[in-house]
Amino acid sequence: MITSSSSTLLRTEDFVRYEFKFPLDLRKREEVESEVAKFMSFDGHVHSELSNAYYVRSLYYDNDVATNYYEKIDGVKIRRKFRLRTYGKKFEPSLPVYFEEKNRNGDRVHKHRITIDPSHLPILCSPERYSDLHKIFPGVDLVDRFLYDSFRRSLKPRLLVDYVRRPYVSAYDMNFRVTFDSVLMSAKEDALFPAGWENWKQSFAGFTILEIKFYRRIPIWFHRIIQAHDLRRVSFSKFCKGMEATDQAVDL
Repeated sequence: MITSSSSTLLRTEDFVRYEFKFPLDLRKREEVESEVAKFMSFDGHVHSELSNAYYVRSLYYDNDVATNYYEKIDGVKIRRKFRLRTYGKKFEPSLPVYFEEKNRNGDRVHKHRITIDPSHLPILCSPERYSDLHKIFPGVDLVDRFLYDSFRRSLKPRLLVDYVRRPYVSAYDMNFRVTFDSVLMSAKEDALFPAGWENWKQSFAGFTILEIKFYRRIPIWFHRIIQAHDLRRVSFSKFCKGMEATDQAVDL
């Protein structure tokens, strides 16, 4: 479910849903995706030159002791993290850029985001300039929560994550969405569009993450796919995999 609220300057999008993840090897991905395609179609944002997929890029915040990472690893039930997100590998004026907060309370996920002007990226990527955000985004609760956490936890950009997403949507149930995420790469970076060469690391080589997003229920036909292919739901975090791959954190 998506709702929205607004300030005098911009609109905040709010998503409330469940997100379940299943790891797939290449063979199982092909089998599962062929069945999903019988019930769903590609969403309107895919690129034909990417085989009906698109790029996803996220810049995650954490601190020097990886508090957000260890909260996830330790299974803290109520937690949140912040990230910058876009859908391309290089800057283009027409490319949307979002500032996002993702909260988790048990299995339920709450996501809040605002669209930002690319000119504000240097401020969002520079802890010493965070105080300027109050002037740029007055009265925006998402930004206020980020400022509170950033000063309390000393948050800064830590990890850049890229992957290729093939998304499916249904004309019959707009609250059910299926994505296949692959070619997961991570780099220790503090900018969304680094000027230099990023030192990319593979984070989940040879596997795809099947992710389903829904508000109330999973369709019966997808339950049958889960049973037929013996799919196993896992707790998986692209952020955590990236922190480990770039040697910024260790699962003890």
